[in-house]
Amino acid sequence: MNQCRTVTLTTRAFDRFTSLWFPLQRCNMNLHLNQRLPLCVALCLAAFTTSYAQDATDTQSEWTKLFNGEDLTGWHGQPHFDPYKLAELSEEERASKIEEWTADAKSHWSVENGELVNDGHGAYLTTDETYSDYELKLEYRTVAKADSGIYLKGTPQVQIWDTTDEGKFNLGANLGSGALWNNSPGAAGKDPLVLADKPFGEWNTVHVIQVGSRTSVWLNGKQTVDHAIMENYWRRGEPLPASGPIQLQTHGGEIRWRNLAVRPLGTEEANTFLAESHNDGFVSVFDGKTLDGWIGAVDDYEVTEAGTIQCQKGRGGNLLTEKEYSDFSVRLMFRLPARGNNGLAIRAPKQGNPAYAAMTELQVLDNDHPAYAKLDERQYHGSAYGMAAAKRGYLRPVGEWNFQQVTVIGPTIRVELNGNVILDTDVSKIDDYMADSAHPGKTRTSGHFGFAGHSDPVEFKAISIREEK
Repeated sequence: MNQCRTVTLTTRAFDRFTSLWFPLQRCNMNLHLNQRLPLCVALCLAAFTTSYAQDATDTQSEWTKLFNGEDLTGWHGQPHFDPYKLAELSEEERASKIEEWTADAKSHWSVENGELVNDGHGAYLTTDETYSDYELKLEYRTVAKADSGIYLKGTPQVQIWDTTDEGKFNLGANLGSGALWNNSPGAAGKDPLVLADKPFGEWNTVHVIQVGSRTSVWLNGKQTVDHAIMENYWRRGEPLPASGPIQLQTHGGEIRWRNLAVRPLGTEEANTFLAESHNDGFVSVFDGKTLDGWIGAVDDYEVTEAGTIQCQKGRGGNLLTEKEYSDFSVRLMFRLPARGNNGLAIRAPKQGNPAYAAMTELQVLDNDHPAYAKLDERQYHGSAYGMAAAKRGYLRPVGEWNFQQVTVIGPTIRVELNGNVILDTDVSKIDDYMADSAHPGKTRTSGHFGFAGHSDPVEFKAISIREEK
């Protein structure tokens, strides 16, 4: 899972992408299996590739060079341009723009002594390939007054600038490079944790780990961003696209790049990265061997030999923690079978349907199964059932483990799936319900946490809860 996906795709994979994401008609191309797609389609995939575009693997992948040290193979030009708008263009319009941008890039980018050199102008150098969860390493060297950056998933940016330029101290230049400058003021990652820039004339090393929208950055070996959510500059209310290109920004002064390499992260590595994020205070509520500490439908669930809680096939009901919680965060991993359906009971009573009697039931669902093609938007994965719809497109393929964190503070619920915030809502402000069915439990201030089974063998593991004060 979460391997980088090259733009070499089978026709079957391409059809699946377009049917799920593109807000335009399928491109009319006669492709043979494994034939390289045109560059214009690669850019569309950069913004709209779903998790189905990724190969499943839990083995550590190899590093791949992004720059061959000789020419611009593997790169094209693209300025600061909204990828969503690019995807809305016709195939011909996209191809024309890409051709124009690439010609512009070639007039401002060159290769000297195995280094990528930009004169401070022109379109940004953009990878032909797109990436989802990955590790990126590179080196750069720039000059006074220059201002640059690294776009991740086609989104600005890991900031690079002159930290001695007093004219930009009001923008934060004095704080240093290596942070997510386009995050909102005060947001995590907006400013670097430390000033780590080297003097002009020296090479700086950058190390990025990107999982979903979660970003960590090290500049010259010092961590400047710690598991921060990178905001979607193009659409602030949405997570980053599931996949996108890496771009090298040009902005007013010479900058040189070398030793650029990327390594895709498998599911296990990605989940470990997320689980290690700000994990203080979380207490396990599942021992991996028994259902001690759980009440309710204990006979309808089982502990597998692999140490997971699984709803027995054809069974269901609510499996709840003995303890009740008020404000809390829960972290867990879940694995869906095909057509899988379950739910997370939030502040639930011992009896009743959590979707209505509890504060809410958060859906756990195989969104892409044909059986669920015509659901209300408030019934898909991560949604507060019947009340608030979650963003879609961030589940991993059926059979792979997903990492999810839910934070409940007062009437607010925040759901983060695989590093992407897919729901952030205040249920006290909701008065429009699916099928006009009221949710009297939404005002509950405490209750049990648990699972609302629906006859499918959905699995859960690594379940821990932190009470929020």
